[in-house]
Amino acid sequence: MTDPAAPLVLNLDGYTPLPPGKIAAVVTMLEMTGPPPPLPERASEGLTLERQHAPAPGWYRALFRRVGEDWLWFSRLAMVDAGLAAILDDPEVDVLVLRKDGVEVGYIELDCRVPGEIELAFVGLVPDMVGSGAGRFMMNRALALAWARQPRRVHVHTCTHDKQGALNFYLKAGFRPYASAVEIVDDPRLTGLLARAAAPHVPVIEAD
Repeated sequence: MTDPAAPLVLNLDGYTPLPPGKIAAVVTMLEMTGPPPPLPERASEGLTLERQHAPAPGWYRALFRRVGEDWLWFSRLAMVDAGLAAILDDPEVDVLVLRKDGVEVGYIELDCRVPGEIELAFVGLVPDMVGSGAGRFMMNRALALAWARQPRRVHVHTCTHDKQGALNFYLKAGFRPYASAVEIVDDPRLTGLLARAAAPHVPVIEAD
């Protein structure tokens, strides 16, 4: 049995047991260093992508949860209002909201705070829009806005908790992997940040 108080030593050539209540994901970092050709788009009637200026923390968290709960997004849910507002109000952070017939169905957040770099900090759609082609519409326009700033690079990351096909989508969009990491965190379904039923593809393992 793993002692939850003991320091965790990562075995680089085998398994590393995790204490109950922890989850691990392999994170892939990707980047592009020049504007890519746009992704082929399907029907885009009723879709718009517009910047949401200084979104309120409560509004943002609601959209964040709708888009990310199935994939264990939790970081912004754990932030206090003041900390989250400081990010959302920053002129170098653009929250680009995708709407379908006026209804919010996804978003991409461009973080331009590091000179010469733009991170796609969050990218996602609400569940019933996944596979509709809306992601291509959103990515094409977000990348055009990003490259209009003439950065050295645009980067994004995905992980093994994400939806199937996410990595392949980024590759098709023109990103290339350059690094990987292992992320270990407290399971947000056990801390109360997310519903216990969220992300059924990731087992909940807690102490007896």
